[in-house]
Amino acid sequence: MGLLKKKDKKKKSSFESRLKGGGGGSGTQLSALRPVYVESLPPCTGNCPSGNKIRGWLTVIQLREKLGLSLDEACEQAFQLEMETNPFPSVMGRVCPHPCETGCNRGKKDGSVGINSVERFIGDYALDHGLKAQMIEGEAPKKEKIAVVGAGPSGLSCAYQLARRGYKVTVFESLPKPGGMLRYGIPVYRLPREIIDAEVQRILDLGVELKLDTKIGKDVSYDDIKKDYDAIYVAIGAHEGKAMGIPGEEGPGLWTGTEFLNHANSGKKVDIGTNVVVIGGGDTAIDAARVSKRLIGDSAAMASKMGAQVTILYRRTRAEMPAIEREIDEAIEEDINLEYLAAPIEILRDDEGAVRAMVVQRMELGEPDDSGRRRPVPIEGDTYELPIQTVITAVSQKPDLAAMHSEELGDGWLNGDEWGFTGVEGVWTGGDNINLGIATTSIGQARLAAIAIDAKLQGKELEPIEKREMIRSEKLKLDWYKPIERTQRQIKSPDDRLANPYDEVDLGVTPDDALIECDRCFSCGRCFGCENCWMYCQANVFAKIDPPTPGHFFEIKKMEVCDGCKKCWEECPCGFIVGQ
Repeated sequence: MGLLKKKDKKKKSSFESRLKGGGGGSGTQLSALRPVYVESLPPCTGNCPSGNKIRGWLTVIQLREKLGLSLDEACEQAFQLEMETNPFPSVMGRVCPHPCETGCNRGKKDGSVGINSVERFIGDYALDHGLKAQMIEGEAPKKEKIAVVGAGPSGLSCAYQLARRGYKVTVFESLPKPGGMLRYGIPVYRLPREIIDAEVQRILDLGVELKLDTKIGKDVSYDDIKKDYDAIYVAIGAHEGKAMGIPGEEGPGLWTGTEFLNHANSGKKVDIGTNVVVIGGGDTAIDAARVSKRLIGDSAAMASKMGAQVTILYRRTRAEMPAIEREIDEAIEEDINLEYLAAPIEILRDDEGAVRAMVVQRMELGEPDDSGRRRPVPIEGDTYELPIQTVITAVSQKPDLAAMHSEELGDGWLNGDEWGFTGVEGVWTGGDNINLGIATTSIGQARLAAIAIDAKLQGKELEPIEKREMIRSEKLKLDWYKPIERTQRQIKSPDDRLANPYDEVDLGVTPDDALIECDRCFSCGRCFGCENCWMYCQANVFAKIDPPTPGHFFEIKKMEVCDGCKKCWEECPCGFIVGQ
């Protein structure tokens, strides 16, 4: 943690002397103010859609010596803490846009903790050491059978959480391999397929059955599944791209982003020519553009040096782009052209129907829309033609529920309450078929649905989802922590990336740097054993816990002698002590 030098322990004053006004007491009467240990919600966990216990696995590694753990023991404990909410630490350590870091209180001092880098380190450590998922302690095998429709991050996460609780789970997947958009949407240079395979296998090792190439509504009827299983979790995602609704859109030379990435990531031949335009500003658009560059580069020996062009059109500015910032930077480094405040209004074709150009409308930003972003407004009369051969649209996606042939579920977006319950008896849902989002959100929805399914089948009451206020930097003593510069992930050079188009681009941080990032955690709202309360208390109210456990290094032993001097919580750097 890089803690500052501890102050010397002050001499104790007896309870009797303090009552007489001597020693360090505050007078002849005891104060009504009293210290209380209150564990607060850290902003990393509060900002994580899956509710990941981030502070827990950061600090168990950080405080391993205080806890009497070896590095291997600490890493294994960190992995198991991670697995309570997220069965894909190695995957998420590569592809999650890490909203946890946005809220990190360390950002107010010298940059947020590299949480995502540590997550990847823990995930890769677990794979390298063959660590397994664990059943929830005390859970026995159960007779009920549960069907999960869709083997993407949401479906597999729900299956995992239910298997941990002793259920027999069968996952039905229409595609040849599991992973959903993790496999068929995210390019291999961002997420190696062996990582997906290994983390999926860990779930299957819990007894989960996986039926691939099995489409509900075609190979197996929805009604039969409802009859044969005690509960269903629907997580089919949103694999269908939406059309733009402009002239010339019908015909060859046009792909939706999801369709294009599915083909490319499946190893199918994709002919896109040497002039490609991608429409959109999200992760799918960036992925489609960078894959286009690699497809060309693979077939034309570094096509970036031979005139190949890939352009992204986005109708707002970079400040409004929802894509991961780092991915945008890397696309620019790879000579992908980003044209902002530009929107397609027509696709022009030659006499044979092939795409030859796109008419582009210049835009300007107006008032904010429902998303909070400023609305793009056309600049009248300001258009231009962009010569192209292929158009990839990545403007939005939708689920294909119609293929399930279920009257009760409909053919549009699914709706679920905070526990994922659809309102249809025995059916829960989560993931992109509710609303487009990041994989971490889908994982969190799956966990809550699993809890709800378990409660329903076992006749248990659902406890309300805890809503705690996050502890902010104003409650911390930022100056108490030593400055530690944030480490940087190792990223391959643009030339190396394009010369080896299928190799992983982001190599993460070194193990040593991962440990540094753990040391940078403030442990916001939970004790990390700094000893300040114990050192500053002249009344000997606090006692050390032996052996300590994560978050528990001291206890309030003699409250009756506390005179309410407030020194303990004034000097607590992480905001764990409050006064009552």
